[in-house]
Amino acid sequence: MLKAFHTEGILEAGCDEAGRGCLAGPVHAAAVILPADFKHPLLNDSKLLTEPQRERLRPIIEKEAIAWAVAAVFPEEIDKINILNASFLAMHKAIDKLKTTPEALLIDGNRFKPYPDISHHCIVKGDGKYLSIAAASVLAKTYRDDYMAKIHEEFPMYVWNSNKGYPTKAHRAAIREHGATQYHRKSFRLLPETEQGKLF
Repeated sequence: MLKAFHTEGILEAGCDEAGRGCLAGPVHAAAVILPADFKHPLLNDSKLLTEPQRERLRPIIEKEAIAWAVAAVFPEEIDKINILNASFLAMHKAIDKLKTTPEALLIDGNRFKPYPDISHHCIVKGDGKYLSIAAASVLAKTYRDDYMAKIHEEFPMYVWNSNKGYPTKAHRAAIREHGATQYHRKSFRLLPETEQGKLF
């Protein structure tokens, strides 16, 4: 059973990101404040859910949350500040957009750049422990998947509608054959070092 809160009586926002390990596309993050009595039998770490389950949960989370927001940081920025900082930035941007200001943040993972004037708790595998982080993981993942499906139409050879930009064999084979796009992260190892230099 996932927990409803870390500290009782405090308005907490769960935060999570999606797309950190991808070769292409943005990193998305979400922040979600759930009511204290929120329950849903399906809600869990988005990685443990099927795509239809995530799609089913998304409108429920959006309707029932006290506040929710999603934000993205794109490849050009990722290449400038690195993926860890880009993940923090995406979370900060999502928190910025919340219509209700939380009193504390529950962050999935072991590191975070403090957000001004709001305390935070880093929770390893938090998306499998707290409902608000699980909800954030579902929103971040579904919004990112939608974005990857959209840019797949522009570059179908990379099969982003299926691999979502992750480093699959088919994705790397397509990079080898067609080169890199503006959606690829230049600071990532897209191909072995000996071949990477030919891409840009």
